[in-house]
Amino acid sequence: MTYSIAMAGKGGTGKTTLCGLFINHLVNTGKGPILAVDADANSNLNEVLGVERPISLGEIREELARSEIDENSPIPVGMTKQEYVNFKFGSALVEEAHFDMLVMGRSQGKGCYCYVNDVLREQLKKYYTNYRYLVVDNEAGLEHISRGILPPVDLILLVSDCSRRGIQAAGRIAGMIKELDFKAAQVWLIVNRAPEGKLEAGIQEEIEAQNLSLIGVISQDEEVYRYDAAGKPLISLPETSPVKQGMTEIIKKLDL
Repeated sequence: MTYSIAMAGKGGTGKTTLCGLFINHLVNTGKGPILAVDADANSNLNEVLGVERPISLGEIREELARSEIDENSPIPVGMTKQEYVNFKFGSALVEEAHFDMLVMGRSQGKGCYCYVNDVLREQLKKYYTNYRYLVVDNEAGLEHISRGILPPVDLILLVSDCSRRGIQAAGRIAGMIKELDFKAAQVWLIVNRAPEGKLEAGIQEEIEAQNLSLIGVISQDEEVYRYDAAGKPLISLPETSPVKQGMTEIIKKLDL
């Protein structure tokens, strides 16, 4: 049975970096096969993982939606719409050496997307059962999960920076998870970019006020900035990196 993990948080908290390091840890500890899904509209998980960005399912969805009204249909002569859909969605699944990857892409624009969303839902259902772990990098709104396009999640990790506003944003996401009844077995908070890995008393109080369960605090690491500035994949950070070590400790606590 596939174990599904979703990471969410407001922009700028380092969520995608931590998601990539989570996937890298699973790879390095032989936990495959793994399906990595980039469900953030600002998709850049591939950069953290050091792989090329595949065509997104959103781009395919747009093309299929336009084919309903365009005079020049992209569907080749002699190919049924269903055959074309299966071919296009199949081409979006990129097989890397140690994991496979799908990019959801941006949310839909104008027009009716009921058909293509249904197809997308069925395609993902078909894919993810072939994997031991599904790891999803989400935007704060968890849109693809709330729409039922992505499968239900077992574990949700909320990522915040060490600011009061960041913790409050994580609290709002946690409230939405309860409101939408995601039925996740575990929901935890990770506080990222903490100076020397420590939280001020006021931030700890805010975590309690938001009724969040803290599983780990990750230190600020200037090496992350340097790697990003040089265009290096962040999974290649040294094992001594406080961010890598922090994620390792968190994953040990999760006992996957």
